[in-house]
Amino acid sequence: MDKSNKRKQPGEWNRHRIQALWALLTNSYLAGYAQGKIYRGPLKKLCVPGLNCYSCPGAVGSCPIGAMQAVIGNWNYKFAFYAAGFLIFIGAIAGRFACGWLCPFGLMQELLHKIPFPRKIKTWKGDRILRKLKYAVFLVFVILLPLCLVDILGQGAPYFCKLICPVGTLEGGIPLVAFHTSMRSALGWLYAWKNVLLAMTVFLSILIYRPFCKYLCPLGAVYSLFHPICVFRYRVDMEKCVGCGACAKACKMQIDPVREANHPECIHCGQCVKACPAGAIHCKP
Repeated sequence: MDKSNKRKQPGEWNRHRIQALWALLTNSYLAGYAQGKIYRGPLKKLCVPGLNCYSCPGAVGSCPIGAMQAVIGNWNYKFAFYAAGFLIFIGAIAGRFACGWLCPFGLMQELLHKIPFPRKIKTWKGDRILRKLKYAVFLVFVILLPLCLVDILGQGAPYFCKLICPVGTLEGGIPLVAFHTSMRSALGWLYAWKNVLLAMTVFLSILIYRPFCKYLCPLGAVYSLFHPICVFRYRVDMEKCVGCGACAKACKMQIDPVREANHPECIHCGQCVKACPAGAIHCKP
C-alpha cells in the first residue's frame, strides 16, 4: 500500500471545510443579510465557479448560469461572452472540480446525505438515463428560452433561475422574503412552486448523493463536457492497479475510475485516490 499517497489526499471533512470557507467568502456581504439588500458593487460583475445565486443578500459575485441567461438574448451585452468564456475556462482547466470543492449547494446536498435514513439509494433503474436531463435543462432553459423568448428590449428572462433553480430559493428568495415584509403580500404560485422544488431537493438529498448535481444542474452539465480534455484530470497507472475495485466502491457518483477515470459525472472529490491501496490513481496535469 502506498501510504504516502494516502496521506497526501485530504479527507472528506477537510474538503467540506474548503467548501464551507469558499461559501463564506463568496457570500461575505454581511450587510446584505442585516439590511435585506443585494450587493451591487464592482465584484458583482465577476462570476464565481459554483452555483451561487445572484440574489442572495450576501453574494459578492455572480452565478455564471444566471449571468448568461440574463443577457444572452441581447447581443449588445458583451457580458454573455464573458460568462461563456468563464465557463469554458474553468471547465478546460479542471472539469467538474468546482462542483466537488467550490459549490455551496453541492456542500449542502452532501451534508444532508449524511443524515441517517433507513435506506439510502445508491443507484436505481433509469438513473443513467435521467443523468442526461441536466444537458436538456442547460440547452432549453439556459440557452434556447432566454435566447428566443425576449421582451421588447430584446432581453430574455432567466428561465432556469425563475422556474427551476432551488439555489435561488434557498439563498435569495427565502432570505429576501424574510427581511422584507412588503414582499410577502406579492407572493404567488411561483414562489410556492420553487419552495416545493427546494423541499423535494432537500428530501432527495438525504436519500441520494447529490441528486440536483446528478440530474438537473446545468453548471455541472457544462463542466462535464470538458472532462476528457481538461488540464487537471485523473490517471490510473495500470501497472500498479491490483483490480480490487476499492476505488469504484468509494465513488459516491457511481463511477469506476479504472474503466473511465475522467467520467463526466466525476466531481474530483478524491475519494477514489484515497481508497486505492496501491496508489495507482493520480490527479496530474
